[in-house]
Amino acid sequence: MAGMIYTEMTPNPAAIKFVVSETEFYTGGTLDYKSAGECEGAPVAAHLFKFEYVRGIMIGRNFITVTRDPAWSWEEIIPKVKDQIRNFLDSGEKPVTVHPESETTTAAEDNDVVRMIKKLLDENIRPAVAMDGGDVIFDSFEDGIVKLKMNGACTGCPSSTATLKIGIEGLLTRMIPEVKAVEAT
Repeated sequence: MAGMIYTEMTPNPAAIKFVVSETEFYTGGTLDYKSAGECEGAPVAAHLFKFEYVRGIMIGRNFITVTRDPAWSWEEIIPKVKDQIRNFLDSGEKPVTVHPESETTTAAEDNDVVRMIKKLLDENIRPAVAMDGGDVIFDSFEDGIVKLKMNGACTGCPSSTATLKIGIEGLLTRMIPEVKAVEAT
């Protein structure tokens, strides 16, 4: 049986975070899907993509961020999504069956700078961004530039540029002298 489901607004007007108490969907970071065809191993996401108003799904530890088609209003969508999540969880089917490694797992070939970047992302940045229904994933570091992928509510969010440049870039350039800039991929 599903726990209480409540919504939290995100800085992105096209995305809302659906938090489910007493439920763990995925503990390895986040999973981000832009279409039903990408949802192998995440049946809860595939289930939600059956609805014409869903344009994106991000699954976190105890939440699902839904990005909507702008033709639909949240007043129409929220009760339907809550019902679908509740029905899915009540069915007993496991919401996520794949367990890829965390997106920022430190690899053996990572140099010291990359390890420090990933550590700051995992410990300071990703938890804060997840509170707003999004995620940032390390892509690369080359010539002083950190490249990050923006997921969930961060995708298409009007304030994601400020988050990236003022928040993330500000922290990384202060803490790691080798970092000169941060860009989205």
